[in-house]
Amino acid sequence: MKSSSFIPYSGPQFEEQEMVERAEHFYKYMNKRRSVREYSDKPVPRELVEHLILTAGTAPSGAHKQPWTFCLVSDPEIKKAIRIAAEEEEYENYNGRMSESWKQDLEPFATDWHKPFLEIAPWLIVIFKKPYDLINGEKHKNYYVNESVGLAAGFLISAIHQAGLVTLTHTPSPMNFLQDILKRPENERAFLLLPVGYPKEGVEVPNLDRKGLNEIMVSYP
Repeated sequence: MKSSSFIPYSGPQFEEQEMVERAEHFYKYMNKRRSVREYSDKPVPRELVEHLILTAGTAPSGAHKQPWTFCLVSDPEIKKAIRIAAEEEEYENYNGRMSESWKQDLEPFATDWHKPFLEIAPWLIVIFKKPYDLINGEKHKNYYVNESVGLAAGFLISAIHQAGLVTLTHTPSPMNFLQDILKRPENERAFLLLPVGYPKEGVEVPNLDRKGLNEIMVSYP
């Protein structure tokens, strides 16, 4: 068996009551998070967004393969190209690909195929998953890729909210155009597109109720 290097764990430790209070505080903070579709064009420092991506990179992954690439986009021409391609796919979705029940489920969110936020938000983060790595031209398999990249995306969304910014999980389907526009290698597949920025002044979001604990948890006992 291949030997591994280990170091002492040095994570934070708290008294039990403080742990409960911290958990409750974090829940209440995260419960304020909302997906936002209207953005300000107010600049966001690159250093801030880079730290958000570094946080995403701390997520656990299968065999610690870290099978992700985060493409950070601010170039106006690239954002425009992404918007044009995304709207073409979304138009097809809303005008044929989506079932009527799917469109009805989306009605409360007042969304359609127009995606101006892809140009207005100061940053776009496109997450790519890597089913395998290419090392010196050879394929090296990655494990639990969707699970790993999904966890990293969750870390990123939480970090964005913690920093006082907003985002939206945008998944224009299919997303092959992102690989072409961003000139990504053959071992990468687009997973998620996140606009990142400040909310537009006066923006409104749907008044949502989230499921309660008794609806999402089953206890034994």
